Amino acid sequence: MLYCIIGEDRQNSLSARQSARPAHLARLQQLKDQGRLLLAGPFPAIDGPEPGSAGFSGSLIVAEFDDLAQARAWADADPYLAAGVYAQVQVKPFKHVLP
Repeated sequence: MLYCIIGEDRQNSLSARQSARPAHLARLQQLKDQGRLLLAGPFPAIDGPEPGSAGFSGSLIVAEFDDLAQARAWADADPYLAAGVYAQVQVKPFKHVLP
């Protein structure tokens, strides 16, 4: 089943985000290589694709896991959470309808 992982950045997290990004992306690449990643990306803190020093307000990951507990465990091990980028993380079941 698909699950949404929604991480909300804490204030002034850009430096921590940049430091933890390689490890974060490596885990996402593993999901992609396993055919389990539908999409992933950050929410720019301003209305534009390159927010610069404004940074990001959070991230969205939609991926396949066996169940909610497995999705939550994966989210809890995210390098962004360990680095203090995320203030909180939500994990929710997701039903892909379109496209």
